[in-house]
Amino acid sequence: MAIASRFTVALHILTLLGFLNEEKESFVSSDRIAVSVNTNPVFIRRILGQLRKAGLVSVQHGGTGAGWRLAKDPRDMTLLDVYRAMVQTPLFELHHSAPNQRCKIGKGIQSALKGVYDNAGNAMMQQLARVTVADLIRETVSRENGNS
Repeated sequence: MAIASRFTVALHILTLLGFLNEEKESFVSSDRIAVSVNTNPVFIRRILGQLRKAGLVSVQHGGTGAGWRLAKDPRDMTLLDVYRAMVQTPLFELHHSAPNQRCKIGKGIQSALKGVYDNAGNAMMQQLARVTVADLIRETVSRENGNS
């Protein structure tokens, strides 16, 4: 599954956990989350593991009451936090091997692209930092209620 898909699934999970917490459900099983996402619980647990490592969710093991919940208030959790938890590679990458330095284009293409890539990545990071999981919960519930 692509990085962007894992990021989207992570946002779905966190939005669901935040919403269910508002509904007074403190811990949610990975099976229940998988039903909402419509995917395999094993895949959900992998995503949850990454989110746990980043301090965004916590887990309670055992019988009754076992499951996952948000580790912090959804108002304090930005999409940038989630992106950083899920994506460990740069948004844009340059060539994997150096272009031909004897070619006029090969010699300058990486430095020409670096500034463009840096600016685009910074703009995306700034946008993700502006939106919280609480915003997603509010927007999702609003759309469900027909208030888009």
